[in-house]
Amino acid sequence: MSSKTENIEGGVAEYVTAMIGDQLFGLPISRVQDVFMPERLTRVPLSSGEIAGVLNLRGRIVTVIDMRARLGLPKNVGGKPPMAVGVDLRGESYGLLIDQIGEVLRLAEDSREENPVNLDPRMAKLAGGVHRLDGQLMVVLDVDRVLEITPDMMAA
Repeated sequence: MSSKTENIEGGVAEYVTAMIGDQLFGLPISRVQDVFMPERLTRVPLSSGEIAGVLNLRGRIVTVIDMRARLGLPKNVGGKPPMAVGVDLRGESYGLLIDQIGEVLRLAEDSREENPVNLDPRMAKLAGGVHRLDGQLMVVLDVDRVLEITPDMMAA
């Protein structure tokens, strides 16, 4: 059986996993364009703290969003260079700054649950559900919500 057929019949979803702080996140693989190490970030004057800057990635201008700032987490002082996950929204390229990239997980679509009531409200705003894994909760990032540039984000 081909994996495409399996996806349709078996209800399997694939996620690229990422760590931000101590939390495991999953990004739908269909939304991930690439994974890269951001170099030579150019700060954007008067932008919010959530915008880490812009960079040129293979001829495209990419706006890089600091996911720690977006989630209200403190800056990473671990010394490890951040990674970025490249995503597109309406033809624009973005990089989501994360602490560490993980693996690709294939999970049954019906194992996805609604956001728990005790999920941190900042995460809940950006989450499209959760998967309970062995001793860990994977928050599914809703890429569209992450990339919503709201007036309060611009004023931050």
